[in-house]
Amino acid sequence: MHAITQHTFGGPEVLELTDVDRPQPLPSEVLVRVHAAAVNPVDAMVRSGAFPLLGEPPFVLGWDISGVVEEVVPGVTRFQVGDEVYGMPFFPRAGNAYAEYVAVPSRQLARKPKALDHAHAAALPLAGLTAWQSIVDAGQVEAGQRVLIHGGGGGVGHLAVQIAKARGAHVIATAGAAKHDFVRGLGADDVIDYRTVDFTDVVTDADLVLDTVGGTYGRRSLQALRPGGLLVTVVDRADTALRQAAAAAGRRFAGVTVEPDHVGLQEIAELVDTGRLRPHVEHTLPLADAAKAHHLIESGRTQGKIVLTLPPN
Repeated sequence: MHAITQHTFGGPEVLELTDVDRPQPLPSEVLVRVHAAAVNPVDAMVRSGAFPLLGEPPFVLGWDISGVVEEVVPGVTRFQVGDEVYGMPFFPRAGNAYAEYVAVPSRQLARKPKALDHAHAAALPLAGLTAWQSIVDAGQVEAGQRVLIHGGGGGVGHLAVQIAKARGAHVIATAGAAKHDFVRGLGADDVIDYRTVDFTDVVTDADLVLDTVGGTYGRRSLQALRPGGLLVTVVDRADTALRQAAAAAGRRFAGVTVEPDHVGLQEIAELVDTGRLRPHVEHTLPLADAAKAHHLIESGRTQGKIVLTLPPN
């Protein structure tokens, strides 16, 4: 089968389209014919060696997939051959998503949202589960609460805005001026231009802040929370000093690392199919253009997601 592999760390040019053996599904797994695979910032970090999550090359990058079940190992009851599925296999271990076929534990997959094509469904799992596990699982956001989301126009942020809004929250987001109309269109009640306005001057009573940016944002966000409010970070998860600063300020802290979760994927699919959530895909490229996709994601100017597509047959 075709797959994108790399044999050394480096820039996007190390990504090559090669032929590799088709995986053989083990007990509890299904074989998925991949129709689309999303590209995430973590992919580029692993490729470059900045975040050597998968050890030394060679390896196949990627975690987000949407496709069709090609083979079911006897004993698996959740799916049948021909079912359309999506998911985030094995994260943070190798998911091998930049390939024509992927073998995946059946309980790391869910049925693809009916309202989406494969390219848009593939844009959801990693970013969508990160947003879901931050807003719903860790944050337990309820109607009427005030939620501040940093990076509201990004891959995780644009989904978090919609999920928080679907929960009935008053949503405030930070974003560059060029993305304000986009973020408002997602349902944000207020949008703050982080280049011209200090969010701590205008937000002081948030029930929850979701930090997808990092740097100084986490510590500064403590000022935007009400007493007892919760700072959720998907960037500075292991920052002990930030956790201690939150406690000293009378605020709570939660670091979220996304996990495969078919229940969360089912809930996300329901939001999509009832019209309350829509992933934004800015670029769709063929699998062979994975290097170009990495150039785009490292530019930092992408609005929403980048997806690699594969022919259905």
